[in-house]
Amino acid sequence: MKITEFLDKDAIKINVEATEKEEVLKELVDVLGSVQKIKDKKSIVTALIERENLGSTGIGQGIAIPHGKTDLVNKLVAVLGISRKGVNFEALDGEMVYIVFLLIAPKETAGPHLKALAQISRLLRDSYFCELLRKCQTADDVYSLIHREEDKKH
Repeated sequence: MKITEFLDKDAIKINVEATEKEEVLKELVDVLGSVQKIKDKKSIVTALIERENLGSTGIGQGIAIPHGKTDLVNKLVAVLGISRKGVNFEALDGEMVYIVFLLIAPKETAGPHLKALAQISRLLRDSYFCELLRKCQTADDVYSLIHREEDKKH
């Protein structure tokens, strides 16, 4: 499974405005809502916040991978947000977050959701890649960068 299979180019937001966790989740769900034609965005935000209450998905080194499940999507979908200001995501290392990779999966699936988390984690483990990602100026740049990186690994 490749990230480019579930991340739409239109679901990449370069300049995330919000600086607090809940506001960032709302901002990225808004992007998801417009790309996937989701009307009930509030329940997706609620699912994400419930997951965050179990423990922050801010995994450290400036990265967060918030995720949740809902019946409002019929396949795995993602939104990638890049913040220039940094987000207080209550990350495990206490650092600000600059890369937020939001994943939403259908309620009754486990496999694709877990594979996607593993793929994203593998990709973002490379600090040089994350640095390049943060320097991207457009969604096209981000998408191309991810595509090139995935082609190298396959």
